[in-house]
Amino acid sequence: MFTILLAEDDDSMRRFLSKALERAGYEVVSYDNGADALKGLKEKRVTLLLTDIVMPEMDGIELAKRGAELDPEMKIMFITGFAAVALQHYNEAPEKARILSKPIHLKDLVREVDRMLAA
Repeated sequence: MFTILLAEDDDSMRRFLSKALERAGYEVVSYDNGADALKGLKEKRVTLLLTDIVMPEMDGIELAKRGAELDPEMKIMFITGFAAVALQHYNEAPEKARILSKPIHLKDLVREVDRMLAA
């Protein structure tokens, strides 16, 4: 079973995404900020980091960079409602990271996660 670490500061969005991914057969551990998510990455090996970019305490780009240092094989996907912010900082993201813009339909999210994990 693939394990996904979800970092999303919006409570309802985090619950919404977690439930959709769990229904698709994934194990999901979730955090509401980047700093706690980094601690989670240090404690548990995950297959995919799915993170918002704009979050308190540590943004998703920094979380992804640090996560990639811990596990270079971990796949990374960003979700964001701030396309301009995402595009501005995307050059700093790990090389193979993907980015999805909010709002995203759950079927599209699951399809993209499936594709990324199958690669």
